[in-house]
Amino acid sequence: MTDREQYTPGPASGAQIRKDGEKWTLILVRELRHSPGKVWQALTDPAHLREWAPFDADGSLGTAGTTVKLTTVGAPAVRVTETTVTRADPPKALEYNWGDFEMRWELEDLGGGTRLTLWTNIGHRYIAMGAAGWHICFDVLDHLLGGTPIGRMVGPEAIKFGGWQRLHAEYAKQFGIETPKWPPQAAQKS
Repeated sequence: MTDREQYTPGPASGAQIRKDGEKWTLILVRELRHSPGKVWQALTDPAHLREWAPFDADGSLGTAGTTVKLTTVGAPAVRVTETTVTRADPPKALEYNWGDFEMRWELEDLGGGTRLTLWTNIGHRYIAMGAAGWHICFDVLDHLLGGTPIGRMVGPEAIKFGGWQRLHAEYAKQFGIETPKWPPQAAQKS
């Protein structure tokens, strides 16, 4: 049995939401057992991103002012977005936009490990879905950095995964929002 077949995500945790006017922000915190330098490389290096993130990058995200194309992976419609890295303070902080999503990453040294915090704006109806998706991405990242890769799980592949469904329901309950029926009405066949 492979590590992927044995993988089961833990319970929904380390997430919160904030509302500022009409803008919703999802905040996810994960403690990783890897150094900030190693985590920074996974956040910025295209080869690492291809192993765990919901997008591919055509260049490094590690330098402020750099323009990079980010391409969604596993989404029903591939979306290519050109972004400029607005902040890169290795190995502590990284900021850029991914289409309509403002992405802010902070890395805090925990003496051999890293507290990784992601702030991203997201539509209110997608908050629980986003939290579940990023939860799985962070698990995949942790396995990758630990030398036991389980392979990227994003988009429809993640949604079909039983652990995602459970996480989606748990985060919806935690955030006090109604779990939308899946798939959305517009996506269902008549």
